[in-house]
Amino acid sequence: MISAGEFRNGITIELEGNVFQIIEFQHVKPGKGAAFVRTKLKNIKSGGVVEKTFRPTEKCPQARNDRKDMQYLYPDGDMFNIIDTETYEQIALNKDEVGDSLKFVKENEMVKMCSHNGSVFAIEPPLFVELEITETEPGFKGDTATGASKPAIVETGAQVSVPLFVEIGEKIKIDTRTGEYLSRV
Repeated sequence: MISAGEFRNGITIELEGNVFQIIEFQHVKPGKGAAFVRTKLKNIKSGGVVEKTFRPTEKCPQARNDRKDMQYLYPDGDMFNIIDTETYEQIALNKDEVGDSLKFVKENEMVKMCSHNGSVFAIEPPLFVELEITETEPGFKGDTATGASKPAIVETGAQVSVPLFVEIGEKIKIDTRTGEYLSRV
């Protein structure tokens, strides 16, 4: 059990039969009345966000989530195949379970599987990936004064906004959390 006074970002709690992750929390001490904790909670199964207030002494059971390194193998239609590198158990997840989390991940790369009581609720790709540009328009000299960008397609099929000087065949570094171009490799 964890009290509301001990809430921190990223902690997962069980509440009303669901599992929530704390996105934001704020300890509020009004001039008049009792203190309280205002939170934004994300339902890890449905992805919905709710706001809820707690008394600082209120207790909730803390949810046990498992995070395990696994290897992304390949897509197969609407299914994505992932293997546990320790037990060699293969898991097939559908597009709804995966979402956009694998759009910057190449085949045979390692990802983190987040699960609660055996059911997968999130896949965390590596924070930064290096991918090759497969499609983009040529940049024109003289257009770089404004720091302009152009769309580019990387080898996984995802679209990224890159500076005008980046060409087809170059490898770039991408932040998978935001999908932003970081640098050339």
